[in-house]
Amino acid sequence: MNFHIMTLFPDMIKAGLSDSIIGRACDQGIILVEASNIRDFAFNKHSKVDDYTYGGGAGMLMQAEPVYLCYKNITENIAKRRGVPDGKVSPRVVYMTPQGRLFDQKMAAEFSECEDLIILCGHYEGIDERVIDEIVTDQVSVGDYVLTGGEIPAMIVVDAVSRLVPGVLSNSDSPEYESFTDGLLEYPQYTRPEVWHDRTVPAILLSGDHAKVDKWRHEMSLERTKQRRPDLYERYISRK
Repeated sequence: MNFHIMTLFPDMIKAGLSDSIIGRACDQGIILVEASNIRDFAFNKHSKVDDYTYGGGAGMLMQAEPVYLCYKNITENIAKRRGVPDGKVSPRVVYMTPQGRLFDQKMAAEFSECEDLIILCGHYEGIDERVIDEIVTDQVSVGDYVLTGGEIPAMIVVDAVSRLVPGVLSNSDSPEYESFTDGLLEYPQYTRPEVWHDRTVPAILLSGDHAKVDKWRHEMSLERTKQRRPDLYERYISRK
């Protein structure tokens, strides 16, 4: 799978995704994470990509043309790689914005089916609405708060989606039992030693009875979700 991130801070993206599981998957060629600098497509000697907003107001707005030219460059390269004769491809384009649909595990699974995913990172007061209307297919938020830019949200999306791409996780890292996979939070887990600060590992986990362990883990997931995320619990119960 190929991630193409449109950003004003490509080094931030590269630094944030070059280590651990995601970095390993990139090194192995399982995924590609490409950060394109929108400033490279500015049409002035100072690589300026922002301007004042029409109608007044605080802050600056990213201009449409550099964003569009960056997008065209990415899609042309995708078309060339795919061998599309007319050079026209329409990959999914995700714009990271607090106004978007809330990102969740279901959306991550949906995005993981894409061959190419373009992620657009805004900055300043946002981006000229016209280029959003022209190229964006999905407006996505990582939460009800405002950040200084879309780079951290973009990295969150790449991380969550990558974990669902075949080959990225080893068997020991399997996402099968992780939080949200079945709509519940993950059960509590323990490792050695059996006793730590007078706290003991639950006896059921030492029993060797896998059926009982699975039952206990499911019950703990239910209880933990009910206590910590009643919204998820109600949604899970309503589906049963």
